[in-house]
Amino acid sequence: MTTNDNLTAERATFVSHLECGMEGDHYAPDQLHGLSKAGKPLLVKYDLTALAAAISKEELASRPPDFWRYREFLPVRRTENVVSLGESHTPLIPFPRLQAGGGELLVKDEGRLPTGSFKARGLCMAVSMAKELGVKKVAMPTNGNAGAALAAYSSRAGIESYIFCPDDTPEINVREIAAQGAKVWRVNGLINDCGRIVGEGKQAMGWFDFSTLKEPYRIEGKKTMGLELADQLGWKTPDVIFYPTGGGTGLIGMWKAFNELREIGWLTGKLPRMVAVQATGCAPIVKAYDEGAEHAELWKNAHTVAAGIRVPVAVGDFLILRAVRESNGFATAVDDDAILQAREEAAQKEGLLLCPEGAATLAAYQKEVAAGRISPDESAVLFNCATGLKYPLPPVEHDLDCTQPVDYSTLG
Repeated sequence: MTTNDNLTAERATFVSHLECGMEGDHYAPDQLHGLSKAGKPLLVKYDLTALAAAISKEELASRPPDFWRYREFLPVRRTENVVSLGESHTPLIPFPRLQAGGGELLVKDEGRLPTGSFKARGLCMAVSMAKELGVKKVAMPTNGNAGAALAAYSSRAGIESYIFCPDDTPEINVREIAAQGAKVWRVNGLINDCGRIVGEGKQAMGWFDFSTLKEPYRIEGKKTMGLELADQLGWKTPDVIFYPTGGGTGLIGMWKAFNELREIGWLTGKLPRMVAVQATGCAPIVKAYDEGAEHAELWKNAHTVAAGIRVPVAVGDFLILRAVRESNGFATAVDDDAILQAREEAAQKEGLLLCPEGAATLAAYQKEVAAGRISPDESAVLFNCATGLKYPLPPVEHDLDCTQPVDYSTLG
């Protein structure tokens, strides 16, 4: 079966309702929703008994290794509404030289996805559902990669997109967003300031707010990271997952995926410990975790080289903290020097150029093994959320004059 066959096959979806992540009240499927009445994220719920009866691991294995392999676990009802740019499985790269002990260290390299980041997963699903529900205009605040994914998938779907970036967003991201058809503006503030502009402009502009967790379906796209990881590991999970956490959609989505798989009997035994990784210059989830709080306070003067996790306040903070605590995981922060050192180590010792956010997970792994919160014998998966080629790299200063004799003794 080819990918095209996969996408044109009859689709079955098992969505039963949507549910407020905080209050638990229900909302009807097949209708356009933002946040719940309580102003909290909505979670998509499935008839898992019917789902389990409709699909087996063996049938799943016969399908192409792509995002849509897991279609029964996803909410799009009509095939014609699938918006795809070729979301193939991403590889698990062993890191034997940086592995701390007997526990295997793997990096899931999400930079291989369309638009070069894991944001493709969430936005692929969210835009597909926007198309299904008749949305014509969308808007989003972004630190870069999410905006690039929204621009690409919206253009693919014929939906107008409006995107607002902090003014220090990497230039390549801003140009990528514009090149892929979005209307984009730089804003002299942080991502929460951009989000305020989006929220305040909804009525005047007639756009739907695609801010992180302010629509229900980006979680379902990011959920495929958990489905895919378990699938790749033979329906098992690692001991620990280190996840770069800004808005936290992927961490929430993976934990949702693991629990759904456990409920249908595809995962047994202990689920992985989920570790939320932040930067010391912007660590609201870490502070809330350490204080035993359910919600995180706004982080003032947020700064870090890992722009993707520079999120001073997250609407899904309680869902992140819930996943971390339910999994017996924790939240941890690393400084920018450790992030940059980890990126250099990964590139020079393992040959993989991590993005700064991905490098933060390696720095966190090294920190927590040294601190004893992670055993060297535990297996761990780090998420590299984007290709390192999108980010500024150290300059190269060496030059040679080809018209002069070369002193090769100086090249060693």
